[in-house]
Amino acid sequence: MTARVLVVDDVPANVKLLEARLTAEYFEVVTAMSGPEALSICARGLCDLVLLDVMMPGMDGFEVCRRLKADPVTAHIPVVMVTALDQPADRVRGLEVGADDFLTKPVDEIALLARVRSLSRLKVVLDELRSRAETASSLGVPHAVFSTTTDAGTGGRVLIIDDRPGSSERLHSSLSKDFHVEVEADPQEALFRAAEGAYDLFIISLGLKDYDGLRLCSQLRSLERTRNLPVLMIADSEDRTRIVRGLDLGVNDYLLRPVDRNELHARVRTQMRRKRYADALRENVQASIEMAIVDALTGLNNRRYLENHLTGLVEQAVNRRRPLALMILDIDYFKKVNDTYGHDAGDDVLRQVAHRLRKVVRQADLICRLGGEEFVVVMPDTPLDIASRVAERVRHVVESSLFAIEDGRRSIPVTVSIGLAQTGEDRNPDYLYKRADRALYRSKHEGRNRVSADAA
Repeated sequence: MTARVLVVDDVPANVKLLEARLTAEYFEVVTAMSGPEALSICARGLCDLVLLDVMMPGMDGFEVCRRLKADPVTAHIPVVMVTALDQPADRVRGLEVGADDFLTKPVDEIALLARVRSLSRLKVVLDELRSRAETASSLGVPHAVFSTTTDAGTGGRVLIIDDRPGSSERLHSSLSKDFHVEVEADPQEALFRAAEGAYDLFIISLGLKDYDGLRLCSQLRSLERTRNLPVLMIADSEDRTRIVRGLDLGVNDYLLRPVDRNELHARVRTQMRRKRYADALRENVQASIEMAIVDALTGLNNRRYLENHLTGLVEQAVNRRRPLALMILDIDYFKKVNDTYGHDAGDDVLRQVAHRLRKVVRQADLICRLGGEEFVVVMPDTPLDIASRVAERVRHVVESSLFAIEDGRRSIPVTVSIGLAQTGEDRNPDYLYKRADRALYRSKHEGRNRVSADAA
């Protein structure tokens, strides 16, 4: 995993040292000698990660980090503070302004590279989500990129996996005021709970008595339900090699015993904010996908979805020598509804027709709104005689009760005309559609509110 790393330090020798270590591992390195220069580089999108010295004249590292995290353009860039300060209070201060981690001078090379690789992987994932979310915003989906910059990071569900009662009780006590915290001593049971529960963060002790904590971390990363959830390791100072291994496995963060309460709280809040940020981006992507295939008014699939799937359904039906029926229905005199009662009333009718369709048609069938007042239902494994009975039920359920419009103040009758066709040897979905459309035209021509089938 390579990345472009910005090294920020006012001492040239420190810059050269970090640059040499990173370049040897094939990272691209950008350098800055001051806070303002670093902010400018980040704002122009010229780096993937920042190694930031704390003790700089003019604008120190804490202020640089605070500004980076307060700006929506740069808030997603991981920041690692490199400092001679090694007190918990200093780390907490850095975490509070948004730093992702601390490296203490003199910098340990193994820890440096493990943390840079870990945060670089995270940045790649977030960049992909950001790119898709920005595409979604161009389609009209509300942009969620900026929504978590003011998030306090509290209120999530935490599962602590620790078989030392004293240790787990201290962790629980430190977090229970601001988070919903649960404790599980059995690693196997924890795995089941993790897969079934709606947790936001796992805290795993590497000192589990009869189980390898790193294996548990790996198992959480391999499960679909827990793959994207943050993991925080609790380790002893002699676990340095295992910590590095854990970061390579995808663990998000770690704390050394004895655990400082304030630092624990700050790191948990950082992981909560980051998870919510990623979740918001994923929701944007999902919303954009739905916009591409779902009709916003009725909630049914749209014409694009039908066009993408009908060919495959027809091919499958012909190959298996199984019948497939296609139903086209059109709301009778829909233009008159719009002209008489307004387009809002027309929208009410469309939504209610969709609702009644869902009540009658099987879940296995594909229901789409083509646009305007026209709907299509594709019914796999359905011969024409059965499809005709389904169509009659659709026609009846639409006609049988009035449609409420104008917020229920008025009710009007609505009917539909329906055309049907069944697949034969022809694999062309357009031909199937034309036959059903021809049957629909016959229903309209013969007086509407009826079902016609093309048996050719």
